[in-house]
Parts: sequence; C-alpha cells; structure tokens
Amino acid sequence: MTDQQIEESLFRIVKVYLPQDVSADAIQRDSHLMQDLGINSAHLVDIALDVEDEFDIMLQEPDMEEMQTVEDAIRIVNKKISTTESSQT
Repeated sequence: MTDQQIEESLFRIVKVYLPQDVSADAIQRDSHLMQDLGINSAHLVDIALDVEDEFDIMLQEPDMEEMQTVEDAIRIVNKKISTTESSQT
C-alpha cells in the first residue's frame, strides 16, 4: 500500500469526525487532529478504531499518543503494515 493510498483512506476516515464548522478541505498531511481540525478526544478514539479496521492493524497506547497529525498517522500505519507483512513472510 502506498503513502498516497494510506493518505486517501485517512482523509476519508478523519472527514467523518470533523466538526460542522471545519471543511474537509482543511485536512492536510501536517494538520494536527485536535488543534487544526477541532477533533475532540472521544472522536480520536473513534478514528483510531476506524484506522485499525481499515488497515487491519492493532494500535497500542503509544501509537495513539503519537498520532497527533495526519502525517503521524500515515507513518504509524506504514510501520504497522510493514511489521505485519514481514511477520507473515
């Protein structure tokens, strides 16, 4: 899976949880999920669960704490996918 594919999936996931006063156009790779996009902590949990389902990965507490920006999420998903793929070979 490419960074672009991961990014598109993450944008789609995050878009669902944006407050009504934040446009989906505001989502950028460097967007901070809470500060820039106004996503509350309860929705961050929902996003983490959706990310796990979308990419068939398990996020640990440190992963969720690290997931501050969209770029962070892309990096974490990439790391988890590559770890999963290498453990299956």
